[in-house]
Formats: sequence, structure tokens, C-alpha cells
Amino acid sequence: MSKLANPIRPLLVLAALAAVALPASGCGTTTADPNRGRILFVEKCGVCHTLAQAGTTAQVGPNLDDAFGAARAAGEGGDTVEGVVKAQVEYPRPSNSNPAVSMPADVVTGQDLDDVAAYVGEWAGVPGAAPPKVPGGPGAQVFANNGCGTCHTLAAAKAGGVTGPNLDEVLPGQAEAMIHESIVDPNAKIATGYPPNVMPENFEQKLSSKELEDLVKYLLESTSGKGGSKKSG
Repeated sequence: MSKLANPIRPLLVLAALAAVALPASGCGTTTADPNRGRILFVEKCGVCHTLAQAGTTAQVGPNLDDAFGAARAAGEGGDTVEGVVKAQVEYPRPSNSNPAVSMPADVVTGQDLDDVAAYVGEWAGVPGAAPPKVPGGPGAQVFANNGCGTCHTLAAAKAGGVTGPNLDEVLPGQAEAMIHESIVDPNAKIATGYPPNVMPENFEQKLSSKELEDLVKYLLESTSGKGGSKKSG
């Protein structure tokens, strides 16, 4: 995944659009559902953007916490952020071959856009924001916190991502060591039908050893019925 070449760019875009978007947003959307917006954001936007409360960590497009954090710290509220998000989605920068500086048109529209904008307006750049607690134990929380469901389907996590392999299909029968390797070295073995260099390769640095252990155990148990296969081959 490409990294944003200039981290200041999102702030400049925000400053330029805020004056236009704020009058259009008025007092904010009154019929939007931020909870639904979170689900849509993870599915539609999380494959490109980092947002702490959504648990997404993609680096294709701007980190939205960084992009809106300065404006929020300067006193701008959620209505302004909501208006900017709507403006950027409805009138994206001209598309080109570099996803770090362009966004496809109509990623979400209508009520979906209202809900996503309201969600981002509520949480982008909020200090200390984190994904809500999920059932399933510590491994399930690691899965949620790191946005794994953005790219992968896993029934136990109620995740339906399709960017990466369906974990309910590819993990059964795999040994613990194999699942561990697929997380810390995702290019070691590429699932049929999927390209390399899509999954981040920094989870071994990003996760503590305990978090990594919990995640592997959760995936093993969630996809193999009763404790999973202990085979090493």
C-alpha cells in the first residue's frame, strides 16, 4: 500500500474546504445514523483510510485522525468535519493513478453518505478514540482494533471484508505456526486469487507478543471448531 507522500496535504485540503463545507452543512445532519455510518466506513472507506475508532489502519489514502486532528484541536466541531467529508466524497479530486492523492467518485451516496459523514464527524481526530469493546475475548478485540474485518470475512467476528481471503475458508486445518506466519509475513504464502503486497507487513512490530498470541489463538479457535488443528505441516 502506498503511503501519503505529504502528510500536510490533508490539513491543507481541510483548511481549503472548511469555508465551503461549513455553510452547506449548517447545523449538521439530523437524520444521520453514525452507528450505521461506522459499519459503512469500515466496509467502504477503511480499505484506504486510517481511523482509530473504526479500527482501520490502511495507508492508501490520508490518515483521517491526522487530517482532522489539528482542526478539532483548534476548536472546529463535528459539523465542520462532517461537511468537509461530504464535500470531498461528492466532489473528489480528479482521479489519477495515484490513490494517495485521488479518490474514486461516489464511494458512498445519499443516506449512506450522510451516515458515514456523521460518523467521521463524530470521531475523526478525537484524542484517545478506540474501537468499541467486542465479545469473544482478547483475540477478538485485537482483530477488531486492527481492522482485520475490513479486509477479511470471519463469521465469529461478524466481519465481511473481501479484500483478502475469507478466513472461514482458508484457515481451517492450518496449524498455529502457519497462522502466525500469515500475520507477520503475509507475502510468505499468497492465497490463490489474491495479489501480494496488500496486507500490511508490520503487525509483528505493531502488536505486542501477547496481542499476537491472542489473535492467533482466536483465529485458530474461531475457524476450526474445537481448538483447531495442532499439525505443524
